Amino acid sequence: MLLVGACSATQPRKTNTTLATRKPTNALIVYLSRTNNTRAIAEIIQKQVGGTLVALELEKPYPANYRATVEQVVRENESGFLPPLKTKIANIQQYDVVFVGFPTWGMQLPPPVKSFLTQYNRNGGPLKGKTVIPFNSNGGYGVGSCFQTVAKLYPNSNVLDGFTIRGGSERDGQLLVINGNKANEVAVRVRQWLQKIKLI
Repeated sequence: MLLVGACSATQPRKTNTTLATRKPTNALIVYLSRTNNTRAIAEIIQKQVGGTLVALELEKPYPANYRATVEQVVRENESGFLPPLKTKIANIQQYDVVFVGFPTWGMQLPPPVKSFLTQYNRNGGPLKGKTVIPFNSNGGYGVGSCFQTVAKLYPNSNVLDGFTIRGGSERDGQLLVINGNKANEVAVRVRQWLQKIKLI
């Protein structure tokens, strides 16, 4: 199983996009990033649409060792375990648009992101009727089932088409690669995506 895996054309089922036809005035950008590639995308999004940037932190961080983390994530996915998060977002309902960023781990949505999404989806959830937008970096094997999982967890939200791009591959010792010229290229693609989903 690989934590990070090439771009995939897989996208979630697109719901009504009429709720997102202009630059959001109140956006939240939440992300999980082990090698900082997803963080780089989150920062590019923030430059385009503004909003609040929040990194997901766990109560008990994953091991620094890549292989140990892979093994732990496999166990969590098999058991359905949702790791507790240190990150808490007060009054999340104040945000009209919520971006959720993550790497691909084992071709699935990382367990900490499942924790975040599940936490704010209880009893109908404060994001009911809100616009939720996934974005992803991966190590070459695509987005897997990640976008579909986001859409499945939020059937009562307006889940828009996600953004995915190849980042680093920790398995191969490639960590932060979205920098310099590569970051400029990604910024162009992010802007094109935001225009396509009518956020700018």
